[in-house]
Amino acid sequence: MFGKIGMGELMLVLCIVLLIFGPSKLPSLAKSIGQAVKEFRKGASNISKELDDLSKEDDNKDNKSEK
Repeated sequence: MFGKIGMGELMLVLCIVLLIFGPSKLPSLAKSIGQAVKEFRKGASNISKELDDLSKEDDNKDNKSEK
């Protein structure tokens, strides 16, 4: 199926990364990927929080206008 990575595909990708970057660069590469994922999740969380806040404000305005 498209979008699912099996064990064989994962091993192939890891071997290619090892050949391209070498064993000395892998720890720094993994660290930078981890930091990028962390920043992405933080940004997505902030956007989600802002959208929820805006939705609550709109609900409050609608409730006040109905009274």
